[in-house]
Amino acid sequence: MLAPVNYAQLLFPDFSLILCGYLLCRYTPLDRNLWDQVDGLVYYFLFPVLLFHSIVRNPLDLAATSGLIGAGLLMGMTGIALSYCLPYLPLLRRYIDAREHAGAAQVAFRFNSFIALALAERLAGSQGLALIAVLIGVSVPLYNAAAVFPMARHGNTGFGRALLRNPLIIATVLGLAANLAGLRIPDLLEPGVTRIGGASLALGLLAAGAGMQFGSLGQAKVLAVALLSIRHFWVPLVGWGLARLFRLDPVQTTVLLAFSALPTAASAYVLAARMGYNGGYVAGLVSLSTLLGVVSLTFALGTLR
Repeated sequence: MLAPVNYAQLLFPDFSLILCGYLLCRYTPLDRNLWDQVDGLVYYFLFPVLLFHSIVRNPLDLAATSGLIGAGLLMGMTGIALSYCLPYLPLLRRYIDAREHAGAAQVAFRFNSFIALALAERLAGSQGLALIAVLIGVSVPLYNAAAVFPMARHGNTGFGRALLRNPLIIATVLGLAANLAGLRIPDLLEPGVTRIGGASLALGLLAAGAGMQFGSLGQAKVLAVALLSIRHFWVPLVGWGLARLFRLDPVQTTVLLAFSALPTAASAYVLAARMGYNGGYVAGLVSLSTLLGVVSLTFALGTLR
């Protein structure tokens, strides 16, 4: 039995933390100098621990979920392709700055893994949690590499070198390797690692709020609308089509559709800022995506399903 979920209630904590970060940075002594240090802490330590733990915590049953994995990867590659092609579309390219697109392209396909885990558990219990863990495990390496590629390419830093130096990519690869090797975090360390994961989400969202620059959104409105349309409308439609194509069962279909309609990752802001791109613009997109998640989840799970 699939449980009903209040999506606004589920997403409110994330949006409230973004708003709190915005207010703290602008109206208290906790100004930009402090948040630059927080960005570094989140990027180099907290988010890598979160990614590693999210992937390692549940065994990946690749054989039993091959259809779901195939649909999830195809959905992810479609979202990436749609995001990458925006500067080349005849009606859009004159309105899209190449550098702005390179830093923000990731918003169209990345996802908030904490919301994914909470949502899957509330929708379908332990089975939903296991299925979403598989999707996270196989998708995160693809999505993180795809997020880095346009920024490395536009900045002429070398894609391979950017991957090897990126702590999020390193944590993802290590987590996937550990999971497939059957390794787990020892019980003694599990509570501490879980708390670090919770701190990474809270500080990442606060930092995204602190870095928001609403003026940047106004300067690249076409790009913002295009990226958020892919994330919250086109990807759920693709997920619905792939669920039918792969003949997924009702629970797998529900998990795939929930996965397709998630808000974008809070770490998108930190990644863009740390690689020298317009972090304020990406932070604004993260905030809008968190709000739009209520609409897209209702659309995917209430209409398409």
